[in-house]
Amino acid sequence: MSSPKRRIETDVMKLMMSDYEVTLVNDSMQEFYVIFKGPQETPFADGRWKIHVELQDQYPYKSPSIGFVNRIFHPNIDEQSGSVCLDVINQTWSPMFDMVNIFEVFLPQLLRCPNPTDPLNGEAAALLMREPKSYDNRVREYVKQYATNIHEQDDTADKESDDELSEVEDYHTDDEEATGAIDDV
Repeated sequence: MSSPKRRIETDVMKLMMSDYEVTLVNDSMQEFYVIFKGPQETPFADGRWKIHVELQDQYPYKSPSIGFVNRIFHPNIDEQSGSVCLDVINQTWSPMFDMVNIFEVFLPQLLRCPNPTDPLNGEAAALLMREPKSYDNRVREYVKQYATNIHEQDDTADKESDDELSEVEDYHTDDEEATGAIDDV
């Protein structure tokens, strides 16, 4: 087994044995999701985010690709795509770092100390610089709406699509009844 493959397995196993909930995609250790909790004493404290992680074949020499799946209001995280602007992941990555560093050090530090001068979310950056209390309140609103009970949100999304399908079926049933009533006349 090659060294990068061994390192991928070691790092992912280390992450799985930590306090993080890790879900592999298609039993691959190169693509998975991690449940990440917001750091205490920040407006993100009660949040739980699903983070998508992809490891290239060149990992650990090439940085992992990470992104927030559920929405977050933060100057350095794109609200729509979940992309993260973090130098240590994007430019200064080192093979000395591992996956646990990302979830125990880098992401918590990013949420604690956002950099509004290098934003991916201009609205969040502007609000943080002009009205920090309003920024904190908006973060808490997002946490409440998008980052609590994320498993329930997945279930709710499934239920909503089932409800929409049911409404379509009801519409066709009503349509058929109306057509039948006209035919009877």
